[in-house]
Amino acid sequence: MGIDDNRGTEWLPDAIDRELAAQVAGQFESFLGAVRAIAAEGDSGSAVPLLLLEVSQVLLGGAQLGAHRDFRPIEEYQPDVGPEVDVDEFRLHLADLLGSVDTYSFVFDPYEPEVVISQISDDLASVVADVENGMRHYRRGDLAEALWWWQFSYVSNWGNLAGAVLNALITIVSHDRLDSEFSGEADDVAAANEMLDEQAPSGR
Repeated sequence: MGIDDNRGTEWLPDAIDRELAAQVAGQFESFLGAVRAIAAEGDSGSAVPLLLLEVSQVLLGGAQLGAHRDFRPIEEYQPDVGPEVDVDEFRLHLADLLGSVDTYSFVFDPYEPEVVISQISDDLASVVADVENGMRHYRRGDLAEALWWWQFSYVSNWGNLAGAVLNALITIVSHDRLDSEFSGEADDVAAANEMLDEQAPSGR
């Protein structure tokens, strides 16, 4: 797949494209509402498993786009859909909710390995901003632009970030399920243990 930002190529969504757009838009709308609700509710006891579920779902939508043929935007420049969505409040609430386990490391490109230090809250905020931008095109009926943007931003940015976040969340969950130790600072381990103790069902 050779996705790029070449514009001006005449292309209109066919029936299969429209069905795909409706399917992934539903997944993305659900993801956006759910992660914002998780951050706003501030329930550390359920945050990690719920985020694990939602990030898995948004990656499914991205993978469907990534496996599809290349989309091309019709217009030379991206249509104006207003100011970018403000994700600062979401990011801050999520960072406060996750505490010390917010910071993690990952390899962005496994073929050119370089360890990146990041925050789950920052990376999820970036995913939200990219997905929401496509949703604004979709809501105004511009399926061509929505499909192109979702696909392009998935392969260039948010797919990698969401995958890294998913791995971090799985690591936290596996620490609880397998009773394994984190390799990290002592305060990170303590924070993860405290969060996972709160998540454990009563009676275990």
